[in-house]
Amino acid sequence: MTDSTGGQNPFAGSSGSGRRNLAVVVTTIVAAMAAALLLSRGGDGGSALGAESHVHGAAPATGESQPVMISAEDAQRIGVTFASVELGPLSREIRTVAQVTYDETRVKSISPKIDGWVEQLFVNYNGQPVSAGQPLLTVYSPMLVSAQEELLLASRLTQSLSGAATDARTGATDLVTAARRRLRNWDISAAEIERLERTGQAQRAMTIRSPYSGVVIEKNVLGGQRIMAGDALYKIADLSTVWVEGEVFERDLPAVRVGAAVTTEFDALPGENRGGRIAYLYPTLNPETRTARVRVALANPGLRLKPGMYATIRIEGAMTSVVSVPRSAVLSTGERNLVFVRRADGMLVPRNVMIGESTADRTRIVSGVEVGESVVASATFLVDAESNLGTSLGGMGDMPGMDMTLPAPRKE
Repeated sequence: MTDSTGGQNPFAGSSGSGRRNLAVVVTTIVAAMAAALLLSRGGDGGSALGAESHVHGAAPATGESQPVMISAEDAQRIGVTFASVELGPLSREIRTVAQVTYDETRVKSISPKIDGWVEQLFVNYNGQPVSAGQPLLTVYSPMLVSAQEELLLASRLTQSLSGAATDARTGATDLVTAARRRLRNWDISAAEIERLERTGQAQRAMTIRSPYSGVVIEKNVLGGQRIMAGDALYKIADLSTVWVEGEVFERDLPAVRVGAAVTTEFDALPGENRGGRIAYLYPTLNPETRTARVRVALANPGLRLKPGMYATIRIEGAMTSVVSVPRSAVLSTGERNLVFVRRADGMLVPRNVMIGESTADRTRIVSGVEVGESVVASATFLVDAESNLGTSLGGMGDMPGMDMTLPAPRKE
């Protein structure tokens, strides 16, 4: 299709596509004209927008909360309630993940005081329970053989000097006493020494017995192994009492103290909560996690609590009297914390506050409000939204149930 001049019509084609092309061109021209007009007027554009805002009855937003007026009827309609700033104790529960571990005061190491070779093991695997006096292993030691022979020789000498002078008998008796003491110092039991003197036969291998009751948690000896004096052959833990240790965040430390009552829960024992008290608060802080370790000591009847179990410690933290408000009264913006204080004339005034610890329902206020003042306790976000708009809840008039009117200006 050509125009009257014989040229090609740019809007030729189907009627639909032609109209669309025409609309795009017209829109582009109008936009360019509008931009040129705004640029030529400079700052007048902002004035026009401000005038339009004034016509609609809303002041420009300033980004800062402004005082807001609200009547009792309007407060009830949108769910605004009030609460007093109170002075009183603030108690809260601190929860921390913990783990069952050994009571370090009940972990013992068994190390022989002689050199020798292990001939037989009676306790030969980790986790094996042992009782005090139970045989652990037999050891061949030339030192022990020599000490036994010295005791037998001293005993025979004492018997041969039974009719001799007193000084001679006393000297022989002292030799027997010294030989017995040496064996006892090497952890040879009194029963073994008595058997040796009764039979008069030195034993090639002597039995070493456990001086403690508990469970073997570490075994470092094998049959036939050569051992040296001081080698830690076994480590035995008494599990009748265990520790439960957890980490408390730095911010919670003011509410944690030694002797505070706690409740412990265990993943492996659902429903079997156990009460206790904090036995120790470690004096150092982990610089990476910003936590300090707390310890709870628990009795362990039946050995149901096993080291390595996961647990949860619930600490009833108590604080001295502090100023606090309902937790819902504090609005945190990320840069500041504020509450709305109700004045005597009903005006809600935003006020910046410094907050401290929080419980499930209350927040400590370090500064910013006084005891006895009334603050908005619910619907704080709605109040703050209108405060930022610079209106007195009138900007909500377009919302269902929010048909409120602007209050009269306050006369100074």
